Amino acid sequence: MDVWQKLSAQVEERLATVSAGERGVFAAAVAERLMSRHEALPEDERAPFTLSLRPLLDSVWDGVLGDTSAFSAVNRGVAAYMLSEYCHNDGQDGPDEADESAAAATLHAAHAYLFGCRDFAVWTGERAVEAVDQHLQDLAERADDGAGGLPVDTDEALVRELRRQLRDLDLIAGFTEQLRHAAMGLSLDTSARLRGELRVPLSSQE
Repeated sequence: MDVWQKLSAQVEERLATVSAGERGVFAAAVAERLMSRHEALPEDERAPFTLSLRPLLDSVWDGVLGDTSAFSAVNRGVAAYMLSEYCHNDGQDGPDEADESAAAATLHAAHAYLFGCRDFAVWTGERAVEAVDQHLQDLAERADDGAGGLPVDTDEALVRELRRQLRDLDLIAGFTEQLRHAAMGLSLDTSARLRGELRVPLSSQE
């Protein structure tokens, strides 16, 4: 088993043991980094559907950090997706915008917040790993076409992403008591403090 596969298993094992609140924050953090990267792309490379999910992701953040009023907003956001042309069973014949990494991760994070189950958090993390792999494939194709780009060790890049996810879980673990009760609501002061102590560092691209 490769190092990155072992680390992936560790992430999954830890997500199985933490509270639903901690899983929600983890999923929101992973989706945030993917969304921020997408928003930073040149305008002609951004996907309108992905960008349209920014309010949903912001609502997920509000919810996982203790604002119970966000539940309805997240519900509406997921319902809008479920009723849209982007949620379909037409395979390659249907629109594929919802399969873009940041979009898919945001939808998984929304479900992780709403339902608290491990699988949605795991799938959010896996979308980040897949995004790294896809990016490296794109770089390799550009290099083959003579468009430049330095060769990157795929395993090293995947390991870096998964170690970041484990560091996220380490940080989140320091707030176990608050997050365990986040679904029932936290005080405005506590939510504001968590935004600074959790959302800000977890959103960092470093």
